[in-house]
Amino acid sequence: MRKVYLSNTPRLEALELFLGKAPIARQTETIKVVDALGRVTADPVFAGLSMPGYHAAAMDGIAVKAENTFSASDQNPLQLSEKDSFVSVNTGNPLPPGFDAVIKVEEIQELSDGKVEIITPATPWQHVRPVGEDVVAGEIIVPTRHKLRPPDLGALLAGGITDIEVLKKPLAIIIPSGSEVVSPGAERSRGSIPDFNSTVIASYLQEWGAEPFIAPIVPDEPDKIRQAVSEASNKGDLIIINAGSSAGEKDYTFPVIEALGEVFLHGVATRPGKPTILGKVGNKPVVGLPGYPVSAYMSLEWFVQPLIYKYLGLPYPQRPKLDVSLGRRVVSEVGVEEYVRMTVGYVGDRYIANPLTRGAGVTMSLVRADGLLVIPANSLGYEQGETVELELYRPEYELKHNLLAAGSHDLIIDLLATALKERNPLMNLSSAHLGSMGGIAAIGRGQAHLAGVHLFDPDTNTYNLPYINKMLPDQKLHLINLAYRMQGWIVPAGNPDKVESVNTVVDKNLSFINRQRGAGTRLLFDHMLNKAGIKPEQVYGYEREEHSHLNVAASVAAGAARVGLGILPAAKAFNLDFVPVVEERYDLLMSDVFFISKDSKILLEIINDPEFKKQVEAMGGYSMRDAGTKEL
Repeated sequence: MRKVYLSNTPRLEALELFLGKAPIARQTETIKVVDALGRVTADPVFAGLSMPGYHAAAMDGIAVKAENTFSASDQNPLQLSEKDSFVSVNTGNPLPPGFDAVIKVEEIQELSDGKVEIITPATPWQHVRPVGEDVVAGEIIVPTRHKLRPPDLGALLAGGITDIEVLKKPLAIIIPSGSEVVSPGAERSRGSIPDFNSTVIASYLQEWGAEPFIAPIVPDEPDKIRQAVSEASNKGDLIIINAGSSAGEKDYTFPVIEALGEVFLHGVATRPGKPTILGKVGNKPVVGLPGYPVSAYMSLEWFVQPLIYKYLGLPYPQRPKLDVSLGRRVVSEVGVEEYVRMTVGYVGDRYIANPLTRGAGVTMSLVRADGLLVIPANSLGYEQGETVELELYRPEYELKHNLLAAGSHDLIIDLLATALKERNPLMNLSSAHLGSMGGIAAIGRGQAHLAGVHLFDPDTNTYNLPYINKMLPDQKLHLINLAYRMQGWIVPAGNPDKVESVNTVVDKNLSFINRQRGAGTRLLFDHMLNKAGIKPEQVYGYEREEHSHLNVAASVAAGAARVGLGILPAAKAFNLDFVPVVEERYDLLMSDVFFISKDSKILLEIINDPEFKKQVEAMGGYSMRDAGTKEL
């Protein structure tokens, strides 16, 4: 029998409940100061010694008794004899007894017979570091619950402290579960999933100040999961069970925690992250994380990070915020607090943000994200062009150099992004796969720096210009050729269905994987259908859409489709066959403002670089013969 969620608790309410009912018991340990970077003090630390422990020369020069130099002037130079009137000192030397000032070496004139001459009198204690100038014995060097930084360690050692009592890192035991889960390095079979979640979870825990331990993978067997959790509760301070927290027939996290301890709640009113379980076993906090990566990582941040920071007594970190304009509409569901990963770029004089793929299993959405849009539970979302506030993953000054590419997907864009990063580490190129027509529209709205377009116009037998002139007739734009590329049929290795044309696809009723509406590849396919006198409804799978050539190839490789239309490098990436159909022109559309910018000049330098052209053509299916030439 399937379980149902026990709750749909708002996130902040769930957090308050969890922190109140299952704190981590504090423990301390004594370690060497030299090993204490990043650790948190258990108590205030007082200096045992002063630094310096004696009056010390602050400059190279001579030590003198100040009152003996008062008569020195330009008109009345004063001569001093070594040992009787001065002692030579170097920076850091103890001040000799009976002397109370230092004259810099630059302000003395050496004479014969060990004498020196000065023309400026010294003042008492000039250029002298008094006892305890840096650290005074008995003063507090660092307070309690203080995260130790590099200069803190120096001050501690200067104050005579070589050992320090700190909060012990809480031991967090991570239990990966699932009969389909295998070790990352193990050979993968159909249906197996590598356990990368545990490494990510452990890395977050380590970053936050815990000591992670990844337990062996446990299959979907209640008794074995129960044993693993029981053992973890005896050894660790915090238990994290990854996967098995949902409401499926083989999700056993809930009954195991309930049998061994107490479940506080099952189900949080968020997307992603709903199937989260919070509880305790043997007075040890237990978190049941969803198996989907994004859900797991966000739940970890919402509930485990605050738990660790509370244990350490540190203020919970807050991300910087930034107001941005939405490049695309973002819809949501009332009753659920939604977290949408976003890319951000500075276009014209404003920040533009676009949503990334929102699936809970799309780890790359976190890799590529510049920020996070939080949609409240009482909201249906936001409209295109609306100003919203983002939590930033990257600092704002980096986003100033973020270029937003919209429009058609092509692998050359990824190569450009890499080349830009090599030219300027601050530069980043984010690509939103909106299709060629969506890219033109984004340029028209001032919501992208450049757009990849490859729209064939059957009336003029040309590419791109007819569509740009029709959609954006009154704007000053620039159209730069990036490459010519071959479009063709992506089919399983060996082309077992002997695909040669669109007729083959229809006659053999092959499962087809299409591109999204507005994509140039979709328009090309529609043109081919029209030319052959075939209606879209005759194509099995015509309505199934993917947003990139790689996704089309992945669908064919996985057996979800028998054929798709795309580019050669995508087919090669999955060891598929490729049947050429037509060479098309792929251009970059830019606004005039961006075209005359410094960033555009760097981009065009890369495109015109002979080495870059060789790199592109080496992928296969590309010609860079007109790369960098202007059409508009």
